[in-house]
Amino acid sequence: MKKTIKGKVIHGAKLGRQLGFPTANLDASRLSEVDNGVYAARIKVAGRNYNAMANIGTRPSVDGHTRLLEIHIFNYRGSLYGRYVKINLLKKIRDEQRFESIEALKEQLLRDAEECKRE
Repeated sequence: MKKTIKGKVIHGAKLGRQLGFPTANLDASRLSEVDNGVYAARIKVAGRNYNAMANIGTRPSVDGHTRLLEIHIFNYRGSLYGRYVKINLLKKIRDEQRFESIEALKEQLLRDAEECKRE
């Protein structure tokens, strides 16, 4: 499963930062051919490829409504707001789900990140 997505990084709610997983966000409302869920991914930034973890969906654990593609880039520091990026979804890790607490979500994100790093 390899799917390439291109788009402009937009501002989000900045919740990922609070969870320890800052993300670059893209509007995913038109990505009807991609299922909601967590994916191992690669992103190209300024000519360099980075491994990443992507989530596509509405973020039901934090009462999200807008469908976004959120991507946490491993070992990257910097702002991408307003920049165009190219993302390759490599493998679906799991379906999007609702967690009972923010702590449970954080614990799952840690497991997801480890699995994404192995891809």
